[in-house]
Amino acid sequence: MERILDVTRLSMDFGGLRAVNAVDLTIGKGEIVALIGPNGAGKTTFFNCITGIYTPTEGDIHIQLPGSPRLRLNGMKPNRVTEKGLARTFQNVRLFPSMTTLENVMIGCHCRTRAGVLGAVLRGAGTRREEDGMVEKAYGLLQRVGLEKSWNEQAKNLPYGAQRRLEIARALATSPFLLLLDEPAAGMNPQETMALKDLVRRLRREFDLTVLLIEHDMKMVMSISDRVVVMEYGKKIAEGTPAQVSADPQVIKAYLGEECDA
Repeated sequence: MERILDVTRLSMDFGGLRAVNAVDLTIGKGEIVALIGPNGAGKTTFFNCITGIYTPTEGDIHIQLPGSPRLRLNGMKPNRVTEKGLARTFQNVRLFPSMTTLENVMIGCHCRTRAGVLGAVLRGAGTRREEDGMVEKAYGLLQRVGLEKSWNEQAKNLPYGAQRRLEIARALATSPFLLLLDEPAAGMNPQETMALKDLVRRLRREFDLTVLLIEHDMKMVMSISDRVVVMEYGKKIAEGTPAQVSADPQVIKAYLGEECDA
């Protein structure tokens, strides 16, 4: 397995609370890995550490790309993490509601552009070519997620499922090698979830992506994932294929416990 992400004994404290406790995770190129667990297990905090929103209290995060030196991400700002090839969506949709779908995706392109403030002001030939390229790339990504007919629609007017797909298109605009999806199927009906599953598989193939996702829809998790990692109370309690994890007594206990508490 060609390893592209190595997380070693990652811990995150908030005051006296340890939200993530010594979690190890390795992801290989081209995998779809699901991170699951009851609410409050530390999954989104783990994502936030990887993507630079939080600096972990302990542990290391490294990425490794072919032909490039091993790179430590700890303490790197989110925009720099994105530049290095990691892109994410969020548990709650975070779009620019009054901007069009095309404009939302174009924003994702900016981390790969060269024109600075002076170029934007002077609008030379190079800047104009770059802007034309952004428009073409953004529209192509809208086509990939089935939103090209809504290119001029304000994001706030899109149906919820379409907003989720728009977030994915914007993430893809950063040209990532690792796509992190935080509960992409949240709020979707079964038909939308099925379409999302097919979309993620297709995008992995077409963009040569590796995918790490947090998801509560177990039907989707078990049908799309190559491996599943389970967290509870900030710790990793199980890891394996969907079949192995679904038969693990600790996993069964964790989810039965969640239902009983509710």
